[in-house]
Formats: sequence, C-alpha cells, structure tokens
Amino acid sequence: MRAARDHDVEWHHGRVFGLVYHINDEIDELLKEASNLFFSENGLNPTAFPSLRKFETEIVAMTASLLGGDEKTAGNVTSGGTESLLCAAKTARDWARKNRPDVSAPEILMPVTAHPALEKAAEYFGLRVVKTPVRADFRADGNAMRAAITPNTILMVGSAPSYPHGVVDPIRELAALAQERGLLFHTDACVGGFVLPFLKKLGYAVPDFDFSVPGVTSISADLHKYGYAAKGASVILYKDSALRRHQMFVSTDWPGGIYPSPTMAGTRPAGPIAAAWAILRYLGEEGYLEINQQVMETVQYLQAGIRAIPGLKILSDPEMSVFALASDSMDVYQLADELSLRGWHLDRQQFPACLHMTVNFVHNEVADEFLRNLAACADTVRRPTIQKTATRLIVRAANVLTRVLPEEWMSRLMSKASALLGGGGGLPSRMAPMYGLIGSLPNRGDLKELVLDLLDSMTKTSDQ
Repeated sequence: MRAARDHDVEWHHGRVFGLVYHINDEIDELLKEASNLFFSENGLNPTAFPSLRKFETEIVAMTASLLGGDEKTAGNVTSGGTESLLCAAKTARDWARKNRPDVSAPEILMPVTAHPALEKAAEYFGLRVVKTPVRADFRADGNAMRAAITPNTILMVGSAPSYPHGVVDPIRELAALAQERGLLFHTDACVGGFVLPFLKKLGYAVPDFDFSVPGVTSISADLHKYGYAAKGASVILYKDSALRRHQMFVSTDWPGGIYPSPTMAGTRPAGPIAAAWAILRYLGEEGYLEINQQVMETVQYLQAGIRAIPGLKILSDPEMSVFALASDSMDVYQLADELSLRGWHLDRQQFPACLHMTVNFVHNEVADEFLRNLAACADTVRRPTIQKTATRLIVRAANVLTRVLPEEWMSRLMSKASALLGGGGGLPSRMAPMYGLIGSLPNRGDLKELVLDLLDSMTKTSDQ
C-alpha cells in the first residue's frame, strides 16, 4: 500500500492546488486521533451513540452561527458537497410535491458555473436542470435567470463562490428573485462556507451570501475543504426544520423495525463527524482567522506573481483563495503539462481554457518555488520545442496508466481516442480537465461514452 501511494501526487508538500486541504502534521495527528476514537461507531442510530448526536448537533450549530443562521436553523453532517447538494435537490423536489402540486416536471434553475453534482441530483431524482449564461465576470446573470424561470421552476441556485473561477454569484439579487416568485433558493458555499465569513471579519470585501440574505432557504458548506477537517464531511443547512423534513426518509412497515434516515446514507461513518467536531473546537474563530489571513496573503502574492509573467492572467476578480489562471497568447493545457513534469498538479478547466488553483495553508511555504517553476514553464511553452515536451509527458502518463489499468483497456482507450480525434494513430495532446476528463475530444456525446467506459473499467475485476 505504501508503494502504491508513492505514485500519488505529493499533496503534503503543497504540490497540488485542489483535492486536499492541509495545514500541518500536528493537525493531521489531531484528525487521525479523533477519527480513530470513533473508528467503529455508526451514525445510523444516534440513540445507540449519543456522542455522535452531540457532535453532529454542535457542528450544525457552529456552522449555522457562522453562516447567519439562528435557533430555527436545522441541518445535518453529510459525506461531502455532492451529498449536501443531493439533499438540497431532494428536499426541493419533495417540498414542491407538497406545496406546488401543479408542477409535474420540476426544474432546477442555475448558472452554467454551478456544480455538476446538481445535475447528478436531477438525474437521480427525476428533475430537469435549466442552465443560464454568466456575465463577463463569470458571475451569475440575474436577468438571464429571471428570464429562464418557468411555472415548473422549484429551486434556484447560486454559488459562493463557483468552483471554476472562485467568484461569488450575486446571491442577494438572486435570492430576492426566488423569494418574489415563491421559489426555494440554495447557496452552494461548499468551497467558501468556511472562508468567506472569516474574510469578512478580517476586512475583505465579501458580498452577502448566507442566511442573513432574505430568500436564502438552504446552504451547503464543506468541512473537509476550508474547514480543514478529515474527508468526507460537509454540512447541509436549512432555514428551518420544517423545510429539512423533506430531506428525510422514514420506513414504518419493515419487519426489521422502523427505519429512519436523515441524509442519503444509511450507515454513516463516525470518524469524519468526530474529526470535524475536533478541528472546529481546536482551531476556533481565532485559529480560522489567523489561517485565512495567511492564506489570503499568499493568494495576493501568487496572483501578483502570475500577472507579472508575460501572457498570463487571472480570470475576473475572485473574492477568496480560489481562482483560475488563463492566457490569451499561450496554450494553458501545455503549460499545465510542463508543470506536471515538475511535480505540480493543477486541474485543467474548459469554456474557457484555464487552470484551476485552490490555495490553502500548505501553499504558504511553496509560493516562491511555484512562481519560479511557472515562469520557467511559460518560457518553455513559448518555444517551438513544446511538441517534444508534450510527447515526453504523454509517454510518462501512459506509463503511469499502464501500471493501474488493464492493458486491453489501455489499448481500447488509445484507439478510441485516436479515432475521435480524427485518426492517424496519435494520442490526445491535452490532459484531462478535472470535471470533464479528456477535454480536447470534439464530440461531447462520444466523450461521455468514453468517460463511462473509463469509470466502468476502473472497478472491473481482471476476468470480466
């Protein structure tokens, strides 16, 4: 297992801008100890484990207090942002069944930058997603959302911030529109829920986004992101317990007894709940303020350094420590390939092409090294030798994939990718965007099938 881990990205050295949120080894030990204390307990039945009920109740209360809630605010700890968004969508559907019985084809209205977990929820729960374009600054367009409301709309969504570009949607405007039309409104603060409130206290310009905004009826915030808790842990909050009741499931006629389930999961691992409670108590408001101040100083330093490199820019004007790096004069996917050769992992994004950066505490110590490497990589991309570098990267990536994927699947993948790119036996020249996989394939329908093939093959036994 240790040998297998040697091929993973070196997150503990700050080489990845996303996926992992790390403070230091001391905090890691705290999280491990808290989690291990509750290694075997099960959050399925809080009457058997009142300790877990205490932890969850207090996590929800602390998060609600942070996000403008009050004594009426209700919520639960979930396994992550995706489950929190699934809960919000399921709640909206069942709320509409009771309060909007005239709606036969319920819709979720959201900007194109909203997280695809909402599309997943729609696919699961028989909903329809309506997407609207964003403004030039990548924030949701209130006029476009107003025009897209139909008699079937039951839920509107805004992000604080959106994952791709780190900008906060105009939540006050959008929530007011939802309230005006009698709709539910969800603020997806999975990324910013444990950052933006502290930045506001530190004097940074942070637009309103939480329960202090009239019309906001639910919020999601990930503990395992900028709460620096162990994975997987998130919080889903509702304006009141009456709304949260639509999230829950209860079976009363099973021979095994009454079966209640507040969230998507049945059995719920206790370790992440315990670790989240521990880190919130350990850091407290003072700790989070100090951490966020240092992170934002690093963000400002990195952004200034990036803008100083000819050809590079930051998209829009992000409010916090998530942003996108782009260029009008060079291929940023090739830039990411060069960075990968130096051990840095940046997610590749699309529409427009850009590189995603999530800066957290661990990056305070590596900012100078990253900027030096970034400048060198940009120089390399500008030179015509880039094709040699791309070839070198493709060979390296193929070698890594060969170690983890069946040989026959590798052959099928490369053959299909080559055909989709127009034949000629060549491999895709661009690596995979984080949430889209092989972003250079021109046919989106073929791309979906290829990705499904990939997911399917990753969990097949060798004899299937």
